[in-house]
Amino acid sequence: MTPSRVLSIALQDTGRPPLRPLPTEVAELLHSVDAPPRLVAHLRAVHDVAGQLLEWIATRDLDLSITPEAVLFGAATHDIGKALHPAELSAPGAQHEEAGRELLMARGVDSAMARFAGTHAAWTTEEAGMEDLLVSLADKIWKNKRVPELEDLVVARLAAASGRPVWEEFLDLDSVLARIGDEADERLAFQMSYPTAGSGH
Repeated sequence: MTPSRVLSIALQDTGRPPLRPLPTEVAELLHSVDAPPRLVAHLRAVHDVAGQLLEWIATRDLDLSITPEAVLFGAATHDIGKALHPAELSAPGAQHEEAGRELLMARGVDSAMARFAGTHAAWTTEEAGMEDLLVSLADKIWKNKRVPELEDLVVARLAAASGRPVWEEFLDLDSVLARIGDEADERLAFQMSYPTAGSGH
């Protein structure tokens, strides 16, 4: 039996860019909902960028009250609702947000982990914690989209944890985002090489 297209996109070597595989449980979840190939590729790209952000944060030794596994899961599943609303893969829309949260919870995912499907586009709310901000940031910077308001929120959390001036934290974050953004064209090409329609099986 050959592996499904979803599992192949989610787990196999990507060449360039070299993207870390999605967690196996997420790959199987995407397979079970027959996620479109481009959605799986997008989730893999954002998941990889979230991993890069977490690696940088780990070097800082700050108490940010984040669980890396939660951030990675959130990045890997944030758009899963687009499996139910595939038109939103190529056009703006917000139906996938709550649909994704409900889909994850219906499949046994804890609400704390399913929340990212809803919060990735709602980072301005007071409830958005650092984990939510990191998923939102990864969902922007994977394609080198800079959102100053979002970055300012991340910088403020970093400065509060480090005690350093905001401008110093901004310069450090800006450097990291610029480095990650330099690889955006390869990530975009990877995502666009897969169709928005069609079965992932």
